[in-house]
Amino acid sequence: MATAQATISLTPSQAAKVKKWILIDADGVVLGRLAAFVALRLKGKHRTNFTPHVDCGDNVVVVNAEKVRLTGRKMTDGVFYWHTGYAGGIKERSPKETLGRKNPGALIVRAVERMMKKDSPLARKQMKNLKVYAGTAHPHEAQNPQSVDLSKLNPKNKRSA
Repeated sequence: MATAQATISLTPSQAAKVKKWILIDADGVVLGRLAAFVALRLKGKHRTNFTPHVDCGDNVVVVNAEKVRLTGRKMTDGVFYWHTGYAGGIKERSPKETLGRKNPGALIVRAVERMMKKDSPLARKQMKNLKVYAGTAHPHEAQNPQSVDLSKLNPKNKRSA
């Protein structure tokens, strides 16, 4: 006689115990593939005990954000638009300009945000688990993050200059 299997639903306190720290080097990694991997890890969908209404994802640290790659002509031809709220206040910026500014990690953060659930308190909480740094130095050494090499997962993830 087979035993009945029960669906596992984590509570927030149980989910906090299973969180891990992951370190990803974005040097040469394609932006969309990096964002998809990070969003999956932040949501916790890679886990067998995934619970949709609980933050059971990992903490992700991304370093070398200024060295991320975009395929094709997206670096120069892709344009991000936003409006200031004033008449004639449409603004635009290319990814190349974003990477050359003070905060190059904003490009990665925006790409991951767009892959998370829209307008959700849970998604905002999960996005706080993402830390993006322009260089190789980060203040999370004490958490002993596990390094993940995206180029070994799939050769398409990494592109040379």
